[in-house]
Amino acid sequence: DDDDDDDANLDTPSDRGMESNGSKKKADDDNTSSKDVDGSAESNKDSSESPSTPDHAIVDAKSKAKASEMTSKDYYFDSYSHYGIHEEMLKDRVRTETYQAAILQNKEVFKDKIVLDVGCGTGILSMFASQAGAKHVYGIDCSSIIDTAKILVEKNGFKDKITLIKGKVEEVVLPHGVEQVDIIVSEWMGYFLLYESMLDTVLYARDKWLVPDGIIFPDKAVMYLCAAEDAAYKADRIDYWRNVYGFDFSPIREIALKEPLVDVVEGRSIVTNPVPILNIDILKCTKEDLAFKVPFRLTAARNDDVHAFVAYFECAFTQVPKPVGFSTSPWSNYTHWKQTVFYLPEKEYICQNEEISGDIECKPNEKNNRDLDITLNVKFHGTLSKFDGTMEYCLR
Repeated sequence: DDDDDDDANLDTPSDRGMESNGSKKKADDDNTSSKDVDGSAESNKDSSESPSTPDHAIVDAKSKAKASEMTSKDYYFDSYSHYGIHEEMLKDRVRTETYQAAILQNKEVFKDKIVLDVGCGTGILSMFASQAGAKHVYGIDCSSIIDTAKILVEKNGFKDKITLIKGKVEEVVLPHGVEQVDIIVSEWMGYFLLYESMLDTVLYARDKWLVPDGIIFPDKAVMYLCAAEDAAYKADRIDYWRNVYGFDFSPIREIALKEPLVDVVEGRSIVTNPVPILNIDILKCTKEDLAFKVPFRLTAARNDDVHAFVAYFECAFTQVPKPVGFSTSPWSNYTHWKQTVFYLPEKEYICQNEEISGDIECKPNEKNNRDLDITLNVKFHGTLSKFDGTMEYCLR
């Protein structure tokens, strides 16, 4: 894939076209909603059959207790049981074809090696690895999609080459007496790169099983921040709440401002240069490195309004003879990760060559470590506009 080879350089965003599609989080939300509706329907059905029996009340109470005991991890794994999420990820050609190129264009790296696929999903990366000549591939996933993956593996002739294990990486023991693996492959990236905290699991697998000088696919990731003009969308998603059919709904506006928007941002909307805010070497980083606070300084490329900050990331596979990579930047081809948008309370006007400075902090939410708490401290003293403030966001 020629485009993927061009993206291996993480230093500069590439200037390419963009497509449009749905979002992984939307699929997640939609599936969660449908599950809740189905659950309610089932409960109502039971109530109509035995509306006043003590036994039913006991069963209903137990069901509610069980539901209340479900952790964030339970909901996380359950959401990945639905095929719609996997369909969207598989149809993300930038994502899937980059992994395919990284593996199949480097067959000499995989020949006769033991490979671990962390969060294997439908097993597509396991099959790529086996196709590239791996001696054996072990795939681990905690969601029930792995039951379907086992069928797919057998149907495509990999039954003797791929072993799929249902469970949590932290609890699994690899079969056949395997204590080390040569290569780890994983598609762990979430929105804002770190959302859902799956990288924690990859690092655990690395420390538990990867041989010294082993290979991780991908092994590098960089996240960037820039500023954007986004008047139309901000008016629709944020400022709408100022006047809803003549009523003041502004308290909801305050809530909406705290929730970053995951959506496509066009390259022409970007007002400043992008700057790196996080650089990860997955071979060396620790879990603690994933909570960060770093300064930034953005320079305006033109005179324009600034409505929001925009984050995106790039990943690369650099441990191989033919390195490849991809970008989720506003200038690149569409991916299901899109971009992450952090709206300012009010627009600011910036002139060419003026600077916006500050720092950005990111850490896991205390109640649900798969969510992210993100804080932006911003200082801007321009010719026509001034802003000093702190904005707190939660990506969930």
